[in-house]
Amino acid sequence: NHQIASYNDFLYHRLQKIVDSTVIGQEEEGMSRGYIYPEIEGYKIKFGSIKVTYPEVKEADGTERPLKPMEARLRNLTYESHVALEFIPVKNDVEYEPETVRIGELPIMIKSKKCNISKTVLEEKLEHLISDEEYQKELQKMQEDPLDPGGYFISNGTERVLITVEDLAPNRVLVERSSRYGTYVEVAKVFSQREGYRALTVVEKKKDGMLMVSLPTTYGQIPLMILLRSLGMENDEEIVDVISVDPKMEPYVLANIEECANEYGITTKEEAIAYLGKRFAGGQAKEYRIRRVEALMDKNLLPHLGNEPEDRFTKAIFMARMGMAVLELALGKREEDDKDHYANKRLRLAGDLMEDLFRVAFTALCKDLKYQIERIHA
Repeated sequence: NHQIASYNDFLYHRLQKIVDSTVIGQEEEGMSRGYIYPEIEGYKIKFGSIKVTYPEVKEADGTERPLKPMEARLRNLTYESHVALEFIPVKNDVEYEPETVRIGELPIMIKSKKCNISKTVLEEKLEHLISDEEYQKELQKMQEDPLDPGGYFISNGTERVLITVEDLAPNRVLVERSSRYGTYVEVAKVFSQREGYRALTVVEKKKDGMLMVSLPTTYGQIPLMILLRSLGMENDEEIVDVISVDPKMEPYVLANIEECANEYGITTKEEAIAYLGKRFAGGQAKEYRIRRVEALMDKNLLPHLGNEPEDRFTKAIFMARMGMAVLELALGKREEDDKDHYANKRLRLAGDLMEDLFRVAFTALCKDLKYQIERIHA
């Protein structure tokens, strides 16, 4: 049942969500989600609703009729449905007549809500509610096993099950001691995940007590205090309040703030952004450097907390709390997190796995579509 429930959620909620959040082309600010932007002035394509039909088989004479799982097994067919998507052309902000296009096929899970032998589909066909006994009799009429629990797919006549994948929990801070060249360093990690994009952010305490951060899509480490200042946490008192919940932590935090001011000469947000710009886009124009740092803070750093400029302060607090977790581990205030404990794991079911596959396939389709449109108009 857990596989069927997960797959139904994918069919009825996640598919549309992926379509609505996909943006292809025009990587500038203020772009609307759920669009393809070809490189043609004033022209874009908006996505409408996505629909999945019930499984059908097309015979040699061109006729189509509903396909039942047993027939798929016996005739070595794939039990799948058509996926149709509504495309709405938009020219100079005027929407034209929508067009529904078949974009591909989707394997259908046995006994899911789009399966021809599921209870809801049979009730729709018979136009009345049926009891479990009646349902079993209907299945026997169709030569299906009434005791078959479902939850699997049929591919070329072969029954296939999606194996549940164990994964580390995203958006959770995990602290551990990591061995580097014979010495142990305290490390806090978080896999931040949003709409299929996953980014690892790491905070670690060096031997001299400095808290350093490794950001996604960049190389090297930067001091945590510089990152906090660039995210808008400029006040020293505020930083101390957020990080040190224990008097023993204060010397570490104050030493980090002092190092940041003396070694790097950074006390304000502007100075911090300028320093990061030199680190991550050295040799580029000043405007480009600032844009690069802002894009990094909004899009790549902790995407699960949002990707707008107003989310930066929330990210600063989250990063400060990661620093606090590292210091707590160093001072013996907390234990290491157990990666193998089920509280720190997530099980990825059929719906989650299908979601990942569909997102990749749909993005590839949209990119190809954008390319074809541009080629025709060139």
